[in-house]
Amino acid sequence: MSLNEEDIIPTITSPLLSSDDAKEQLLEECEEIWKQMEECQNKLALQETEALPDSDPKLSLLMKRLKALTAEFNQWQKRKPEVITANPEILVALGRDQLQKLDHDLEMVLSTIQAKNKKLKQKLLREQQWLEEQQQLIDCLNQTEEEISNQVVHFSEERAFQELKTKMLKIKAFKEEILKALGEFLEEHFPLPENGGTTKKKRHSSEEPEAQLITLHEILEDLIKQHINIPHDPYITISDSFWSPYIELLLRYGIALRHPEDPNRIRLENFHD
Repeated sequence: MSLNEEDIIPTITSPLLSSDDAKEQLLEECEEIWKQMEECQNKLALQETEALPDSDPKLSLLMKRLKALTAEFNQWQKRKPEVITANPEILVALGRDQLQKLDHDLEMVLSTIQAKNKKLKQKLLREQQWLEEQQQLIDCLNQTEEEISNQVVHFSEERAFQELKTKMLKIKAFKEEILKALGEFLEEHFPLPENGGTTKKKRHSSEEPEAQLITLHEILEDLIKQHINIPHDPYITISDSFWSPYIELLLRYGIALRHPEDPNRIRLENFHD
């Protein structure tokens, strides 16, 4: 809303006063009015007080004060507010100063609101981006869940038992293949002695019956069976059928271990520990 100064005060022909000059003139007028009020109060104080009746002076004094206050109240009710000064130049200068202050305050408020709006817009953009990312994540999870649900196969007890049985058969077949390959390897590289696989044991210069030697493969099988079937006592006793070089071979390379209290008993090393 913009108004020309001629529309506001068409009767003003002299140049406008500055705000400082207008304030100074307004203060002078206020001081003049204040002097007039002081003169009125002095005149009232100089007036002689009326004699109060002797019967009840306090009540009479209060009644007079009540009448005076009532009369003053009625006067103020009838009185209309008046402008202190009638000089239009002073009013225009003061109004211009107040408008400038108001304009400055409004500009500061506007700047603050614009800064807050900018921060709120940035925050809104971040929240929208976060919401889109969360929505994409939810869609991805829902798609993954749907794919997994389609791939799930409900196994019956009979089918699970058959699959377990098939696995056990495969393991047994694999075990047999390993044992067969081990036997062929041991038979090729670790054969029995050339004296027919027998040993003579002399005791007190008399010959005892010859013992039939067993192969290294058979010794290892005995150690493995004892270790699996009786894990709490995996030791086997060394007999005359065990060729001593094979026993020393197993002990030297850490395949077998002697009993800590009985050197004639050995067990398979725990390779899985």
